[in-house]
Amino acid sequence: MSRKVVRTSKFRHVFGQAVKADQCYDDIRISQMTWDSNFCSVNPKFVAMIVEASGGGAFIVLPLGKTGRIDMSQPTVCGHTGPVLDIEWCPHNDNVIASGSEDCSVMIWEIPEGGLTQPLKEPVVKLEGHSKRVGILSWHPTAHNVLMSAGCDNVVILWNVVRGEAAVRIDTLHTDLIYSACWNRDGTRILTSCKDKKLRLLDPRKGTVIAEKEKPHEGSRPVRAVFVSDGKILTTGFSRMSERQVALWDLNSFQEALTLQELDTSSGVLLPFYDPDTSIVYLCGKGDSSIRYFEVTDEAPYVHYLSMYSSKESQKGMGYMPKRGLEINKCEIARFYKLHERKCEPVVMTVPRKSDLFQEDLYPDTIGPEPSVEADDWFAGKDGKPILMSLKDGFVATTKKECKSIKSLLTIPTASSDHRHGNGMDAQALQSELKALRQMVEDLTKRVSDLESKS
Repeated sequence: MSRKVVRTSKFRHVFGQAVKADQCYDDIRISQMTWDSNFCSVNPKFVAMIVEASGGGAFIVLPLGKTGRIDMSQPTVCGHTGPVLDIEWCPHNDNVIASGSEDCSVMIWEIPEGGLTQPLKEPVVKLEGHSKRVGILSWHPTAHNVLMSAGCDNVVILWNVVRGEAAVRIDTLHTDLIYSACWNRDGTRILTSCKDKKLRLLDPRKGTVIAEKEKPHEGSRPVRAVFVSDGKILTTGFSRMSERQVALWDLNSFQEALTLQELDTSSGVLLPFYDPDTSIVYLCGKGDSSIRYFEVTDEAPYVHYLSMYSSKESQKGMGYMPKRGLEINKCEIARFYKLHERKCEPVVMTVPRKSDLFQEDLYPDTIGPEPSVEADDWFAGKDGKPILMSLKDGFVATTKKECKSIKSLLTIPTASSDHRHGNGMDAQALQSELKALRQMVEDLTKRVSDLESKS
């Protein structure tokens, strides 16, 4: 039955391909820290990577188009006094990024349009509340300016970033080191995995446990967990014999795994990246030289192996581009930014299609950059569903005006209605519209010639 499902899947022939050498980011000294985070975060404007730094912690931010050899004098974000452990771009503002560090602090930074021209040392907001190093960061998917952090003090804090304060502090539930923490699609639940061998489903505002699972994997090595569609959870971990495993769980019957598959005997922790639009999960192991990908369905065995992208060099970290930053006209369904010791290499996942037209089955409406609720309202109890956007006309990142105050800085950049209707259109918007019109003319010309040849 499982082979039949894979055979009829439109993603069966998805293939990964590294970009050409001149489209990589070279001569970057990636951090040597042994922390199990991604070390890279990317959005439609910038790619950020944690780098080696003397006398503190730093990360580098580059515009996506600035490929090739990166100069040694390239400015960095260097305000932390200890090594940076995790970074994450705000999903609602492509110029705002959060960083967590060994210095026990979380900092929020604004990156100017076009990237850095001088070292950035002063954050917009500094969030202090952890007593040990901060290794996990995750922005709320629908609420604006809500950030979750987890530290080695076994504490999870939900921050109201605009006010610069800890709104919720979950400090009694986890008895050991927190391995992972993530939100569900609408931000109404938090899922954590912990060194005490427990998975916990939490109510974020109350800070209480809704469901708990002991020993999702028998081994003592780190477990990672993410939400997948329809109230299911996917975990990666290790067996008692140190074999790497992937498992799928149903929240309605949490005690028994829907499926548990053994993969190999490598020692690197598997980092899961789930795409809710295609139901594909990508597993990237630190120290591996491959990316495995699986399709999650409602039919047994539920997690269906699709294929594997392999290369010669191992990965030290991995960035994952949001759907709105992909090249739709090339049938690109995922793009990873693979960190080597001295460079960052984009890897593109593509569905082979002959047609140049928009593929509606590959690109359903996806989560856009607009939040559906503000931080104060969310902490007061208001939930917001994700605001979806169509990818049919391509996505153009909006230009953000320079902001002065903290509150205005952390507002969402939006295109004016004039831009949408073509009045007062800036050069970038005009170019993108011209490009779209040219593509439309090419498609129509091709269609006419096809019809003429048939007749």
